[in-house]
Amino acid sequence: MMIQEKDEIVDIPADRVRYFGGTGKMLLPSPTTIANVIKRIPASKLLTTDLLRQHLTEQFNVQGTCPVTTKKSLRALVSDAPDDVAYWRVIRPKGELMAEYPGGVEGHAAHLQDEGFSIDTHGKAPKVKDFRENLVHF
Repeated sequence: MMIQEKDEIVDIPADRVRYFGGTGKMLLPSPTTIANVIKRIPASKLLTTDLLRQHLTEQFNVQGTCPVTTKKSLRALVSDAPDDVAYWRVIRPKGELMAEYPGGVEGHAAHLQDEGFSIDTHGKAPKVKDFRENLVHF
């Protein structure tokens, strides 16, 4: 897996124009950039992967942030996360937990429960109860 060493801004590929809603520039974020955003999430707050990409899109003044590169950089970050990067505060768009995190969804749930979040284990994928009420807004 190629890790994005530094941030890169590229043209939105022709086959992704529909996904991004038009032409323009897209950010390929590095793990360091993602870590810097995560460090700003206060305890007892959450950030979805969609909101993470939206924040980076605004921060870098581009038309979009690549979801594939964001996921790869997030994965690289959590595999060797410094203590001050509370990666477990990043969840999927509908509140679902991340199986890619250390310890899988059980490990993710444990970190979130330590911060006072309740996990709903009914349904296909475990998710944070009432997660929308706890989203951070930068």
